[in-house]
Amino acid sequence: MNVLSSNPSVILRRCKDYSERALLDSIDIALSNLELPASLTGLRVLVKPNLISSRGPALACTHGAFLAAVVQWLGENGAQVIIGDSPAFGTTQSVMDKQGISHHLSGLQYKQVKFSTPVSKTLSNNLSVDVAAEALDCDLFLNLPRLKAHNQMFMTGAVKNIFGIVVGMRKAMLHMVHGSSHHEFADIIIRLSELLPPHLSLIDCIEVMHRSGPLDGELLGVGCIGASRCPVALDTSMLDILEVSPNRSPLWKAATSLNIIGSDPRRIVYPFDNPACYHGSGFVTPEGLNPVRFNPFRFLLSSIRRIRLAIRA
Repeated sequence: MNVLSSNPSVILRRCKDYSERALLDSIDIALSNLELPASLTGLRVLVKPNLISSRGPALACTHGAFLAAVVQWLGENGAQVIIGDSPAFGTTQSVMDKQGISHHLSGLQYKQVKFSTPVSKTLSNNLSVDVAAEALDCDLFLNLPRLKAHNQMFMTGAVKNIFGIVVGMRKAMLHMVHGSSHHEFADIIIRLSELLPPHLSLIDCIEVMHRSGPLDGELLGVGCIGASRCPVALDTSMLDILEVSPNRSPLWKAATSLNIIGSDPRRIVYPFDNPACYHGSGFVTPEGLNPVRFNPFRFLLSSIRRIRLAIRA
């Protein structure tokens, strides 16, 4: 499996806060250097933020100002912007309302879609997965993760955010059926990018979650955004920025076993900043990894909650 035929490029730019000017300047440089189409005019761009839950802290989700700046940049460049996700808890709208994201988007032109229509796709390991048809119905998929510690996957960013294209409870079913090992589950997540239309990843590493995650960690300022056409390369660069051993990451190890070029830090090209520019952040990793497979009782309760939410919707 090889997502790129040449050495992947990762754009790293310093961005110390979420002020509109700082965000727009950094995002413009990042996206303008990722070989976008000559014109975005009329193109349907699906922006997939990280909207994990309305019940957790705002730090667990894409920052509203970050998402708004991306939507504004795309709109100014003629794109038709669509926002979509499949939160673990709640709906896309409820998460955006609860976390204050809707406020940041006020006045901007975009459409919102629910990742609710399952379509069966086969991965390169012959596993069939149900992903959202809405996530694939675009000219360009813009993956918008937020860097976080993760108690099951060690650290998550661009690759894990793509897991959100799996529809609703089917994510939990993958946990149950294929969660016997961290590597098996990570291998599935890595392969999901095979299903995407042309895609880019732009990660929020301005304020990240560390020590624990993805819902209960602490805020740490890193002051960086990163972008790449290769989500694996982007995550590999994040591991370097945070000065943590990639061998502790099940996602990185799965990527190396699949020979994805972006997992080799020696192959990554940095046209602007390199990871060493951001060393010394003080990022603290989870002490150990929790099992991937859910407790059956917890899984049953979660299923009941999802059914109730679907009925209300």
